[in-house]
Amino acid sequence: MRNGILAGGNWIIDQIKTIDSYPAQEELAIIIEEGKSNGGSPYNLLKDLARLEAPFPLEAVGIVGNDERGKFIINECKSLGICTDQLVSTEKAATSYTDVMSLQISGKRTFFHSRGANALLDELNFDFSRSNAKIFHLGYLLMLDKLDILHDDGNTGASNIFKSAKNNGFLTSADLVSVRTGWFKKVIPPSLPFIDFLFINEIEARMLTGIETVTSSGEISVENCYKAASAIIEMGVQQWVFLHYQYGVFSMSSGKETIYQPGIQMTDEGIKGTVGAGDAFAAGLLLGIHEDFGIKTSLDLGVCAAASCLSSPTCSDGIAPYKECLSFAEKYGYRKMPG
Repeated sequence: MRNGILAGGNWIIDQIKTIDSYPAQEELAIIIEEGKSNGGSPYNLLKDLARLEAPFPLEAVGIVGNDERGKFIINECKSLGICTDQLVSTEKAATSYTDVMSLQISGKRTFFHSRGANALLDELNFDFSRSNAKIFHLGYLLMLDKLDILHDDGNTGASNIFKSAKNNGFLTSADLVSVRTGWFKKVIPPSLPFIDFLFINEIEARMLTGIETVTSSGEISVENCYKAASAIIEMGVQQWVFLHYQYGVFSMSSGKETIYQPGIQMTDEGIKGTVGAGDAFAAGLLLGIHEDFGIKTSLDLGVCAAASCLSSPTCSDGIAPYKECLSFAEKYGYRKMPG
């Protein structure tokens, strides 16, 4: 029996600054509060799962610098019970970090990122024979320099890694990043036939499929979100596409079953920041999938974990044990369905 989640990709320290406004060029904004937190897909996901009290092993794979930030990451993982045997340190680059500017009035964020050691991560860093985990998660695609290179054979480093994970008996999961690049339609598709569960937001779905997921008036388009999810399924995703946006999730299976999961109706006072909410959603959902809760219950746990994340300006500090997270639905209720 395979057991646990192995997560790899971007290991980042988020340097979070809450600001009073976002300034124009050469203008000033006031930093109201600042702090340091985990960042990056595997770091966020595994820490979230630890805080959710996931009842299975957690394992890390990636590269950090041999510096203060890198030591902080490794030590925190160990303190959370996350296996770091495949999380290595290097002298060749500094640990990656992101300056996160979080707007006080809305919680919306702007990111300034230093790629650092993550740019060195390649296929040789992934040894699936060393893990008996049930699920392998990789993120963020399009932020992993060597793994995003499109080779002459039409594959990428990431697609080769997903294929290897599948051949070694893993279920596979992936998350993307919203970057403006013409490579979106070239770099992502080679991986999709080897991915069981894809997490994607409405912006990324548009960039991948060319389908406008938001109307000219700025409203989410239910019809086009499902069209985009269907197009992504046709590209090869094996089990489920989870197309998430600010207020809910459009889910579609490889058999074209659809489920809309509304988000939690959090009060403005309860929202301290939105950084990390997408990874919290993924953590809750993957916990449910790992434990065979069923997709509907897993989706509910996902949005409840995301809601608990909003109670802190950091990526993970607001997340409660998963049984407690589920009470968010009773406490706050669900948002209205769009349309």
